[in-house]
Amino acid sequence: MRLKFTFPSTLQHTDRVDCVGWMSADDLYSVGEDHIIYKYNIIQNETIKIAELAQDIYALDMHWLPKGASVSSGGQGSSTISGGKRIIGSDLFVLTTSDGKFCFINKTGRIEKSVEAHRGAAICVRWSPDGSQFATGGEDGQVRIWARSGMLRSNLVQLATPIFCVCWSADNDAVLYCAGKHLVIKPLSPNLKQNSWKAHDQIILKCDWNTVNNLIISAGEDCRYKVWDAVGRPLFASHTFDYPITSLAWAPDGSNFAVGSYNTIRLCDSAGWCHSVEKPKDGSIFGLSWSNDSTQLACGCGTGRVGIGHIIERRIDWRHLEFVLTDSKVITVSNCETELKDKIELKDRLVKMSVGFGYLIVLTSNQGLIYNCKQLGHPALFDLRDMSMSLIVQAEKYFLLSDGINISIYSYEGRLVSTPKLISSKSDSININTVSISPDTIAVRDAIDTKSIMFYDISGKPIGDGKLISHAHEINHLALDQMGSANERKLAFADKFQDLFLMHVRVTGQTQRLNHQRIRKLCTNIGSFRWNDQNGMLAGMADGKLNIWLYPNVVFIDQSLVDKTTYRIETNDFGKNPSISDFLSCQITIRKSTGALIQCAIPIYYELCLALLDANRAEEALQLCQYISDNSIYALIAVISLHNRDFDSAENAFAQLSNTEMVFCLQNLRSISSKEEREAELALLAGGNLHEAEGYYLQGNKPLHAIMLHLNEHNWDRAIDLTQRHPQYLDIVVGYRQKYLKNYGGGKKETNQKYIQAMKTVDIDWNRIDAKLRKELGEDSVLRILE
Repeated sequence: MRLKFTFPSTLQHTDRVDCVGWMSADDLYSVGEDHIIYKYNIIQNETIKIAELAQDIYALDMHWLPKGASVSSGGQGSSTISGGKRIIGSDLFVLTTSDGKFCFINKTGRIEKSVEAHRGAAICVRWSPDGSQFATGGEDGQVRIWARSGMLRSNLVQLATPIFCVCWSADNDAVLYCAGKHLVIKPLSPNLKQNSWKAHDQIILKCDWNTVNNLIISAGEDCRYKVWDAVGRPLFASHTFDYPITSLAWAPDGSNFAVGSYNTIRLCDSAGWCHSVEKPKDGSIFGLSWSNDSTQLACGCGTGRVGIGHIIERRIDWRHLEFVLTDSKVITVSNCETELKDKIELKDRLVKMSVGFGYLIVLTSNQGLIYNCKQLGHPALFDLRDMSMSLIVQAEKYFLLSDGINISIYSYEGRLVSTPKLISSKSDSININTVSISPDTIAVRDAIDTKSIMFYDISGKPIGDGKLISHAHEINHLALDQMGSANERKLAFADKFQDLFLMHVRVTGQTQRLNHQRIRKLCTNIGSFRWNDQNGMLAGMADGKLNIWLYPNVVFIDQSLVDKTTYRIETNDFGKNPSISDFLSCQITIRKSTGALIQCAIPIYYELCLALLDANRAEEALQLCQYISDNSIYALIAVISLHNRDFDSAENAFAQLSNTEMVFCLQNLRSISSKEEREAELALLAGGNLHEAEGYYLQGNKPLHAIMLHLNEHNWDRAIDLTQRHPQYLDIVVGYRQKYLKNYGGGKKETNQKYIQAMKTVDIDWNRIDAKLRKELGEDSVLRILE
C-alpha cells in the first residue's frame, strides 16, 4: 500500500501552506501564508480563490465542522453563528489565526463570525466528534472550550508553555493536548482526574486521537512518532528520523495514519509500522488532512504547493486469489493456482473493497459492485443511496455496509435486505470492532451504552425481547461465529480489561434474563481474536501465545474440558502485539507489529473430526482417534457428543480420558425412564444450567422436581415463585426455608416478604412433607436431589 501524489498546477500558493481540509471527497480547501483561501475541485481540476485574509493575519489551523453536525438558530438552546442562519456540517470550517482569533468561514469564503480567543496566536483548533463544541489551544498556554455558536464555555487548561495541538476523545468528554514533552488527557468534568505521561524526549508538536480505534499518535522535535492506547500505554515507537515531524493525521476509519516531515510523507498502519515513504521535494509538510472516506490525503508544503495523494496498491486476498488496487480505478486480480492475471476497470474512484465467502465487494464513489470470485466478468450493481459507506463486513449469505452511524444489510445479488433501526446512534460508533454479522444474526454494540449489545435478525427485527444485553464493563470488540444453526449462534467479545467472553445469542425463559447463564468467560489477557470461516473454531492471541479453541461451546458444557480442547502455538516469532488477519480452514495468518505476515497451521485432523461430529458420525471420529496420539481429540468428541445427546460416543470418549466420574454419570442417565427427567439431568451434567433443567421438569409435568432443584441450590425466590402455579408444594418450600435458617442461618428471623406472607397460610408438618416427597420423587430421587 502506498500514496500516489499529484500536485495540481492550478493549486499553488506563493508561500508555505499550514492549513488544508476536505469539505467533501471532491472539494479541498487550503490556506497559505499568502493569506489566500483556495477551493480546489478534483473532478474538474478547477481552483477558485474564495477569500483573502488581511495582510497582517496568518492562518495557523483549520477544521471542518464534522459531517452530520449542524449549527442552527431559533428556539431555546440553539446556537447562532450569524444572522439566524443554519449551517450544516461540512458547509463550515473554523480557522485560527496569528492574532489570537478564530473565524467561522462558510464554503463560499464568507466570514460568519470572528472571536478573540487567545493572547498571542491561536495555534490549533478541533471540533468535537459530535460537532457540539470545539477546543482551541494558544500561545498563551490555554486550552479553551467553545460552544458551536462561538460562546466560551470554559478555560480548561492554563499552562506556562504554548499549546501546539489539541484533539478530542470519541465520547466528546475529554481533550488530549501536548504540553512540552508530555501528553495530557484532560476530562471536561472537573470531578475526574487528568492523565498525563512523558511521551517524547523533546517538545511534542502534533498529536491525534482516532474515534474508531481509540488510539493516539504523537510526534515532535525528537524526530520520532509513537502510538499509544487511550490510557497512555505505549504500543509502537518509530526509530529516529533525520528531521523533526511537523504534521500527522489519522485516517477517519482508523486503519492508517500519515506522518509528515521535511521532504517526507509516511503512510503507516494503525499498529505503527510503515507502509510506504514518499519524497516530495517541497520542504516541510505543515498540514495533513484525510478525506472522509479515508482514501485521499492532502498535504500543505513549505513551497506553497498542495499535494493530493490517493491510496493505491491496497492488497486483499481470499484463498488462491489476490486483489490489488493498482490505480484509483483499476483492480488487478492474480490467481496463484493458475498464475493467470485479470483486471477489473471501474468507472469511478474506488473507496472500499472486501473479499470473503467467495465474493468481492467493491464500493466506488457512486455505486457498489458485487463480483463472484468464480466468475468476475458480470458484477451485480447496487445503489449506495447517497451514503458514504466506510465499512464492509461479510458473512456467508449477506454483507453489511455502514457509514459509521447506520447499517444496511445486502444479499450477494445486490438486493437491500434490511436497514435495522438502532436504539442509539453516534458518529463513528459503527466500526469493525462494534458490529458483526452472521448468516442469520446481526450484533451491534450500543453507541451510547458501550457496555451493551443489541441483536437483530437479518430482516432487521430485534431478537428476543428487544432489550440491550449488558455486560459489567465496556465492550471493545465483538464477533459472531459463522457456522451452525441460528439457535446455536454465539458471540465472542472482549471487554476493556482484555477478558474474552462467549455469549449465547438466542435464549429463552429465565436464561434470557440471567447473564451468568448465557455469558461465560473463556480467556483473560486477550488481544486479537477471530472465528474460523468453515467451522466453530475460535483463534485468539493471549499472553503471546496463539490459542485455538477447537469447540468454544465447551465453556457452557464442561469448563473442566476447556483446556483439553484448546490447541496452542507458542513461538518468539510473533513478537509484540501481533494480530490475527485470517482464519481459513486450518490456516491462520498472523500479522506482526512490524507488518510482516506469519502463516500458522493446526493439524488437519481437528477439522476432519469437527466435520464428522457435525454430521453425527461420532463413531467414525472415534476410529480416527485410533491413529492419533492426542487426548484433545477424545475431549473434543466427548463434549460434542454430550451436547448432541450421543451418550454411547460420549461415554467411550470419556473412558479414553480416564474420566470415570463422567462415565458413571452417563451410565446412570440410561436408567432414567422419563425423557424429560433425563434431559433435565443432562442439562445439569452438561454445564449445570438450572433454568434449562427446570424447563424440562415442567415440560414433563414434574413441578416438584423443579422446585427441589432450586431448593437444593438455595434459589429461594424462584422456588416459592413456582408454588404460585403449584400451591400444593408450598409447605415443602416454607419448611426447607425454615430448616435452612435454623441450621445455617444461626436462627435468624425471616426477612423475605414472600416467605413471611406464606408462613401465615401454611402449617409445617414434616411427616406429611416426607410422605409427599417419597410418593412423588421416590427414595432414590430424594437422595440424589437433597443428598
